[in-house]
Amino acid sequence: MAKTLLAQKFPPLTPTFGRYLPQFFPLEDMVKLLKGLADTKSLKQGKTVHAQLVVRDQSSKDSDIFRINSLINLYVKCSQIQLAQKLFDRMHKRNAVSWSALMTGYLHRGDKLEVLGLFKAFISLENSYPNEYIFTTVLSCYSDSGRVEEGKQCHGYLFKSGLLFHQYVKNALIHMYSRCFHVELAMDILDAVPGYDICSYNSILNGLVESGYTKEAEVVLARMMQQSVAWDNVTYVTVFGFCSHNRNLRLGLKIHAQLLKFDMKFDVFVSSTMIDMYGKCGEVHNARKIFDVLQNPNVVAWTAVMTAYVQNGHFEETLNLFRIMDRKDVAPNECTFSVLLNACAGLALLSHGDTLHARVQKAGFKNHLTVTNALINMYSKTGNIDSAYNVFSNMMYRDSITWNAMICGYSHHGLGRQALKVFEDMIYSGEQPNNITFVGVLSACAHLGLVKEGFYYMNHLMKKFESEPGLEHYTCMVALLSKVNLLEEAENFMKTTQVKWDVVAWRTLLNACHVHRNYGLGKRIAEHVIQMDPRDVGTYTLLSNMHAKARRWDEVANIRKLMRERNIKKEPGASWLGIKNETHVFLSEVSNHPESSQIFRKVQQLLAMIKPLGYVPDTAAVLHDVEDEQKEGYLSYHSEKLAIAYGIMKIPPPAPIRVIKNLRMCDDCHNAVKLIAKVTNRLIIVRDANRFHHFQDGYCTCTDHW
Repeated sequence: MAKTLLAQKFPPLTPTFGRYLPQFFPLEDMVKLLKGLADTKSLKQGKTVHAQLVVRDQSSKDSDIFRINSLINLYVKCSQIQLAQKLFDRMHKRNAVSWSALMTGYLHRGDKLEVLGLFKAFISLENSYPNEYIFTTVLSCYSDSGRVEEGKQCHGYLFKSGLLFHQYVKNALIHMYSRCFHVELAMDILDAVPGYDICSYNSILNGLVESGYTKEAEVVLARMMQQSVAWDNVTYVTVFGFCSHNRNLRLGLKIHAQLLKFDMKFDVFVSSTMIDMYGKCGEVHNARKIFDVLQNPNVVAWTAVMTAYVQNGHFEETLNLFRIMDRKDVAPNECTFSVLLNACAGLALLSHGDTLHARVQKAGFKNHLTVTNALINMYSKTGNIDSAYNVFSNMMYRDSITWNAMICGYSHHGLGRQALKVFEDMIYSGEQPNNITFVGVLSACAHLGLVKEGFYYMNHLMKKFESEPGLEHYTCMVALLSKVNLLEEAENFMKTTQVKWDVVAWRTLLNACHVHRNYGLGKRIAEHVIQMDPRDVGTYTLLSNMHAKARRWDEVANIRKLMRERNIKKEPGASWLGIKNETHVFLSEVSNHPESSQIFRKVQQLLAMIKPLGYVPDTAAVLHDVEDEQKEGYLSYHSEKLAIAYGIMKIPPPAPIRVIKNLRMCDDCHNAVKLIAKVTNRLIIVRDANRFHHFQDGYCTCTDHW
């Protein structure tokens, strides 16, 4: 019956390979042949052999076990687990190898419950004796699924059977305890069972690193360096990964020196981990040195060095490296694209980001989660929030990073309603919000002035989702109270909340005092901030501007004198925008652009157009000891006005004009750009040091609070 069923499933095949099989092929040679076909994953030829075996009907029971075990192994290695299971089910007699082969197949497919079910069925049989291969497979399942209590029972069986002293089994048990955060038990096995080897140490070290046992990991490392156990590449990858995670440059340099001392030949994965370690520790030059000595670096190494540059803010160099990588015909992977998109986000280069997006689609990575998340981040930070949402809405899969990127993106653009709508969708989808989510949500409430809702989200919803409020959340609440001019309440909130406030939080309240012209409270807050950080130039600038608006010129002079004494200089205003593949940079009151004269004329033309709409230059914060005409001249040529004028000259409607500014927009520029957007019928998007401003029809999304 079994022969008939198998013959139906595998009819005799007649390719050249099948025709030349000998009529009486010895069993031992047949098993070797099947093993070779399994190792090379030659499924088609393996089926041919299977079909020939069915036709010849070699029905000896002893030969059945070896032959069918070899066939199960073939189908397992060729990812045909269902065929392997059918063969297993039809066996008249099975041994430990039969069970082990099938369990290994399910383990490789990720079906841990199937593996454990097979194991329980096997040990329930009479006279069943699991071998070392079965135990290593089962321990891997316990390790991956965190079933440490069942692992402990397995440990007891191993101790009684003597298999604990088998090297593979010992390493699997150590790995299981390490992955399940029972590092002490893993160390006990390492100390109690003789025969140290580097695999055991690697398992222990991985467990310590993943569990966050920093001090214990350093103890193990010291022990490994003292003993004569030879390290392998896996060890170096783990150790450099540990140094990377903990930003431990001193230890990383020591291990690097050890590599050089013993003249170790290490592979590209070790090099990539070293590059990552130096990048995370802020040593970009060392990362580049490691990369430059590599012969024919692969995409992993290229991505590692570009990541190092992005992490340290060298976005332009990242894109330059990619151009070199392209010329060398190294194909980028999904991680490469993510890094490059983050570089574009850092530089706010929308045109480069659009080009990368097209390449992502062409390369077939448009549904990779890391890439789509990076696309949302890139579009949000380059001012194209609509394209960010377009990517978001077309995604097949989303994780918490996806939702957070969209919520925070909308909040950063001042689109609070949209942010809260995405948050509602996130909850409805069943995704668990985290601390980052609630920063975006509370920021949206602050933009909208939703005091009651903001406190509800922080005091009730965060607790419901087991998210502990931190400094950023409390700072959002300060911004929320400040938005609706509850400045005294905001100050009282800061004084009564048990949190260590930083300069950013106090400056949030100070900025609100400037917006709402509460100069008495503003002066008190500014003095407190200056005590916390005597070199915070933004605080001096805000305080000076507040005194100027109140026409307290003596106080303005005192602030500027104090800045000179402390050698604190205000950063010059700079703005830039991208047109096609070029970035144009503008400095306030500086004619550094080749078309400066035309740009200056365009600025004057735009200012003349908006004066009938009620525009009056806000000269309050300009030096009081110059003529009014000169004050207006200072304001006219602020960098964002120059950039916007150039954008109107060069970017045809209805395309929006996107400008990036290094400092906070001044009141005069903000008022002027609202009206320029109206008279030119253009959407103008400005990202300043605080937030995005979307100017259209005489309004701004910040509602004049920034």
